[in-house]
Amino acid sequence: MFDIKETMQFAKELLEIPSPTGYTHQAVQWLKQQAESMGYSCEITPKGNLMIHIAGENEDSSLGISGHTDTLGLMVRSITSQGTLLVTNIGGPIIHTLDGEYCTVITRTGQKISATILSTTPSMHVYKEADSATRTIDTIEIRLDECVRNKEDVLKLGIGHGDFVAIDPKTTLTESGFIKSRFLDDKISVAIIFGVLKAMSSQAIKPRCNVTCIISTYEETGHGTSWIPQNIREMLAVDMGCIGKDLACTEYDVSICAKDSSGPYDYEMVSHLIELAKAEKCNYAVDIYPYYGSDVSAALRGGQNIKGALIGPGVHASHGMERTHQDAIESSMKLLFAYLTK
Repeated sequence: MFDIKETMQFAKELLEIPSPTGYTHQAVQWLKQQAESMGYSCEITPKGNLMIHIAGENEDSSLGISGHTDTLGLMVRSITSQGTLLVTNIGGPIIHTLDGEYCTVITRTGQKISATILSTTPSMHVYKEADSATRTIDTIEIRLDECVRNKEDVLKLGIGHGDFVAIDPKTTLTESGFIKSRFLDDKISVAIIFGVLKAMSSQAIKPRCNVTCIISTYEETGHGTSWIPQNIREMLAVDMGCIGKDLACTEYDVSICAKDSSGPYDYEMVSHLIELAKAEKCNYAVDIYPYYGSDVSAALRGGQNIKGALIGPGVHASHGMERTHQDAIESSMKLLFAYLTK
């Protein structure tokens, strides 16, 4: 029913569109075009979130599903006298994983300038502490791939404070079924949502009730879906599943989150999702994420009167060099489809 390879390729194309939180318009426009090509009605909110409307069998009730297309990133905070850039982080990237990564500085006029993120002690031949110095937001800088020798040269390029820095995702699809990339959180889940929507469109399947699919743009900074349409009474966030200490989830599972840092998710919804996962023979795990919040969390903190739950494919090494497997993608698609239709 689902084309998993096509879904992974969709994710790769989306991952190649830079969209750090606050600079998501290009990704949102691309996703809007994809949804409209399937026949769905769309709108973009003043905040920049994409709303996709799907008519259901029962038009008297509505539910929401969400995924976020904003990613971690950096922003220029100052320009040094040597012509390098100091930055502030957008969201919570693991800073030491950024040392040596390629990136792109995006100016306010739309220029894109290639660059590299480096430690301020980058050479073993110069700095005794090159291999041991702590990497923090204050000890990394951006080296531009332009002939700049001082601050004035940088300014002449059109670079200024507040410019976005998009980190190269390095997306790779392997023959063994993995997709590895930065920012699978949460673009792999957006691809899963679109894969399910495409299957429903191509096979003329309606969800059990009206659905508003929200692709949010400020999740990584905590307020992605703090506002949602008031007809939504039940909302499912599709976001990455965590892997690691005390957790059952693997890269081959769909994760059902019972509780995260914002508290427990709705008991009835979580129980229903577990039963659906069993019935659909999904590889699944139920877990608790101590350092995690979702778009459902943001909606609840924003005062929305909803039931909420969270599912998503197991993603290893989140906020670093992430990876998941096609088995987790397939199980996530099966569970999401069952939730929408049963």
